Amino acid sequence: MKNLFTRGALALLGTALLTSMAWADETAADKERADYIRSHYAKYEYQIPMRDGTKLFTSVYVPYDHSKKYPMLMQRTPYTVSPYGLDQYKTRLGPSESFEKAGYIFVFQDVRGKFMSEGTFVNMRPQDAGEKGGKAVDDATDAYDTIDWLVKHVPDNNGKVGQWGISYPGYYTSVSSINAHPALKAISPQAPIADWFFDDFHRNGAFVTPMAFLFFDTFDKPRDGTISAWPEGHKLPTPDGYQFFKDLGPHSNVNKDYFKNDRPFWNEITQHPNYDSYWQARNVLPHLGNTKPATLVVGGWYDTEDLYGALATYATMSHKNNKDNVRLVMGPWFHGQWNRADGSSLGEAHFGFDTTKWYQDNIQLPFFEHYLKGKDEPELARATVFETGANRWRTFDTWPPKHTQPETLYLGSNQQLLKQKDPAGGFSDYVSDPNKPVPQSTAISRGWDREYMTADQRFAARRPDVLVFDTPVAKDDMTIAGQLNLDLWFSTDQSAADIIVKLVDVFPGTDENTGLKDDATGNRHELVRWGVMRGRFRDSFSDPKPFVPGQPTEVKFALYDVLHTIKRGHKLEIQVQSSMFPFLDLNPQKYVPNIFEAKKSDYVRATHKIYHSAQYPSSVSFNVLKD
Repeated sequence: MKNLFTRGALALLGTALLTSMAWADETAADKERADYIRSHYAKYEYQIPMRDGTKLFTSVYVPYDHSKKYPMLMQRTPYTVSPYGLDQYKTRLGPSESFEKAGYIFVFQDVRGKFMSEGTFVNMRPQDAGEKGGKAVDDATDAYDTIDWLVKHVPDNNGKVGQWGISYPGYYTSVSSINAHPALKAISPQAPIADWFFDDFHRNGAFVTPMAFLFFDTFDKPRDGTISAWPEGHKLPTPDGYQFFKDLGPHSNVNKDYFKNDRPFWNEITQHPNYDSYWQARNVLPHLGNTKPATLVVGGWYDTEDLYGALATYATMSHKNNKDNVRLVMGPWFHGQWNRADGSSLGEAHFGFDTTKWYQDNIQLPFFEHYLKGKDEPELARATVFETGANRWRTFDTWPPKHTQPETLYLGSNQQLLKQKDPAGGFSDYVSDPNKPVPQSTAISRGWDREYMTADQRFAARRPDVLVFDTPVAKDDMTIAGQLNLDLWFSTDQSAADIIVKLVDVFPGTDENTGLKDDATGNRHELVRWGVMRGRFRDSFSDPKPFVPGQPTEVKFALYDVLHTIKRGHKLEIQVQSSMFPFLDLNPQKYVPNIFEAKKSDYVRATHKIYHSAQYPSSVSFNVLKD
């Protein structure tokens, strides 16, 4: 049977993996790039010793031109630095082809415990070596020791090192700033993992089952000594993630039917359902407050894996925008799109031009050229942010921007969003049924699909288990900048629930730019941002508690930042639901201490209510940009 889900797991590794593999469908341009690398760079392989004696496998590509010295641009990765062997070359070395033409020494390292490196791998290893002292190691000390060895041993280097990476390699880039080596002059954490209770596999406590299942199927498989190829994953019967994960049932079936207790980190996840000391120790953010290298944090508004990581890493490193050496770029991109794909569109959302090329030419290359080669300083703002809806780049002195005014909209009866509390009062209710959950999109996918982040939401708005609240048609443009804060009054006739909220841009029936009544954008409900609160964590992620059946309860949480313009003629819409399957696991809706141990009988239908009265006013608040 075709190995459908193993391919899906590799796809999740995204850009970081693609930087270590040849393109599946090689184009003429790809071949030309690969030929250029082979003819202009010599490849070396080293086993670099760390302070505890462990050796890390490292590939180094040095220009054949020895007439000058070059800075080093490093990537540390758990996703393999393959191909291995001095005569086997990567087909991509830099974040973009322009780096290879500009001339750098490119360094790729398998992190401790992965592929050809020695040692034991630890997921999101606690950064505590500084506290232990001596020969204690963590990801930050490994970066320091690697850089120290490189500047002393690699020929033709100019003593300056830069580091970049996307996703997990983005995390390794962030931690390199902890007690950074003096030679580390510039870093670019891109979609970096920051805290796995809010990134990737969790969203405010809700669990992203398909991403975790497919990722850890291969990534978490124990190795016997060093390896040079990815381990095989399970062969599953269908590419239809909705059907597969529905048939799979409770989380306990994963080990019973597939993993057989042979995925250590999966087991650790299921043993720590709350934000306890285990997860808190793996939160890298508390260690990032004193970054010294010039830093360019990059993220995508439509990154379904690590949007939180980019925003939280920037906020922490910049000390609330008091540091001149830390900058932010947020574009209209999926995970890693800014270095791997055309940035003109995502799904049905179109941006008018190639935002990827603009970023690569105007920000990324000039940033590294200046700090590693001494080229002219680029005029980079503290925050360079793409404004979706209006489809343009904006620059700000701070992020979120200062020149805003607060706006609050109240949920009301008759599917309305109002500027004042609803005088009619009351509530809106819906039935959430685990046997027929709301899908995250209409696509047939492995369980997550990047295009869903901009997908038309009419399929959800027309379901009875999704509440809809609309503003009147906008008479003027309104640009929302920063996070959206939700203050909802909620009740259920059971004892547990998820609350999922979407911000939707509703297009007019006829697009005034085309005047065509049958234009495909007519009445499009474009997803701008979504977020979830697992109800048990409404007051504390560490100390969960059930709902009291039938009791109105205040639930507050935020949707991650946006910079989006609701154009005149459009409407702002809020959708509320309690499932988004299979991307988010199903809440049993019957409170159990650990959802990973829930039984099939715990999954029950529930009637949920959102209140919108003077006594229980539900609202969404945000800041509107003042031009």
